[in-house]
Amino acid sequence: MARTFHSRPQARPIAELNVTNLIDLGFTLLIIFMIATPLINQEQTIPVRLPSEARSPQVKPEQGDHFVSISVDSAGRYYVDNKPVPIGQAELRTRIRGYAAQAKPPIVRIRGDAKVPYEKIVQLMEELKKANLLKFTFDTQTAD
Repeated sequence: MARTFHSRPQARPIAELNVTNLIDLGFTLLIIFMIATPLINQEQTIPVRLPSEARSPQVKPEQGDHFVSISVDSAGRYYVDNKPVPIGQAELRTRIRGYAAQAKPPIVRIRGDAKVPYEKIVQLMEELKKANLLKFTFDTQTAD
């Protein structure tokens, strides 16, 4: 009668660490940051010195909200999503009505220079109200 002896597997630590998944995660995050960074810096191209306000808690936007920025520089020129609007309220009115006609109208971010005449901001707000775009915010910088 033959007898077979089985050796027990020895419990020893694995000396190799599989880092493939970690490298994939790193590259994925790198790609996300490479795509997101130019979008963040895109609004900073128009030289607008925003007015200051005291630091306050920020309200987070809802999921799926779309934003459109309208900037007014110190000379009173309008920019819609960093594209200059030719002189005249008619072109601005046309672009605003185009946004209002969308299924889910965007939230308008008003970026007015601190030195711009108040009248320019009021005219912009009137155009937004006429187009029934009642959700808008004012971009400011915090005072330190």
